[in-house]
Amino acid sequence: MKGYKIGGLMIGFLVLFLVSCTEKSKKEAKLLKTISEIREEYAPDKRTALFDVHVFTDTEKYILKGESNLPEAIGKLRATLKAENITYTDAIEILPSKELGKKTWAVVNISVANLRSKPKHSAELATQATLGTPVKVFKKDDDWYYIQTPDKYLSWVDAGGIVLMDKSQAENWKNKNKLIYTETAGYSYQDAKEGQRVSDLVAGDILEMIGETEEFFEVQYPDGRKAFVSKEESEPYESWLEKLDPSQESLVATSKTLMGVPYLWGGTSTKGMDCSGFTKTIFFLNGMIIPRDASQQVHTGKAVDSVKNFDNLQKGDLLFFGRKATDSTAEKVVHVGMWIGNNEFIHASEMVRISSMDKNADNYDEFNHDRYLRSKRILKENDDALISLVKDPVFKD
Repeated sequence: MKGYKIGGLMIGFLVLFLVSCTEKSKKEAKLLKTISEIREEYAPDKRTALFDVHVFTDTEKYILKGESNLPEAIGKLRATLKAENITYTDAIEILPSKELGKKTWAVVNISVANLRSKPKHSAELATQATLGTPVKVFKKDDDWYYIQTPDKYLSWVDAGGIVLMDKSQAENWKNKNKLIYTETAGYSYQDAKEGQRVSDLVAGDILEMIGETEEFFEVQYPDGRKAFVSKEESEPYESWLEKLDPSQESLVATSKTLMGVPYLWGGTSTKGMDCSGFTKTIFFLNGMIIPRDASQQVHTGKAVDSVKNFDNLQKGDLLFFGRKATDSTAEKVVHVGMWIGNNEFIHASEMVRISSMDKNADNYDEFNHDRYLRSKRILKENDDALISLVKDPVFKD
């Protein structure tokens, strides 16, 4: 009899234990599902939004650790878990990091800043940002800063590439008179003559303008360095904006000034560019900021073709290439070029070059013809992912 009671107690304990584990598993599954759903809603593309939240457990409670630059997403997560009666220890940091103090803004201080996927020089070149680009700063790791560019791209930059600012300093910088460098590449100088160089410059660089002589503009860098830039190679930013009227012809003309520029994975400047960096640069020099990568650019604008009916294309349309979707695999966009008419498109492939869709042409590109996916028109299209520098004061209020 005694042994039977003990067995009953053991069975009862086992049932209670299994029920407890089942309830805990259900709660944990709900917790993980909630995090996943909020990540999918607010940060579907980790290149442009950070929602890095993970669940840990000890013997008594759940611990949520991680970080995000999306206060609204963390707010929804907390509210949802509260409504579902899920108790946890909250160890989530909302960026910018408190370590930065008020210095949560910055301006690129060199002709081209190389932005990395991780905080080290040996990491993949994710993208670039040109001189004068204002960025948000989220956290610091030794001499590296995690930043977000105006197209929302997230990456790391070393301390030498930017000048940190607080909100007031950043707003003050935006209110200054500006100059935009318009030549493919060149230099600024110490004096109002082409003598000692201060730094190199590339097309699209933006500097504060503080004076002028007959042949030069006097400028100031974000770190306070002063220099002179030839008037033949630059223009007051306001005048440049006022004259902007991006057209099919202006896009083609800009693209051809970049002929022969070498291919550089992660490059978005005239020092070197990848395929989407090239299309991004073309549109930027015509007053538009478009998404960074080909797989992002393909989701903008208006669809114009997907069956190789190139007669439907207009100059300036973007052509996308890659792997078509199958029953078991999703479509994968890996390359982009721009239509320039006459059955030709211009793209960065080994270098910036012109290729043809005409099988009889000397520059026929069979490889890209065969992996063509679709074309999109983004010139003068309304799209939240397309930023007009005329309408949106990215560089100047």
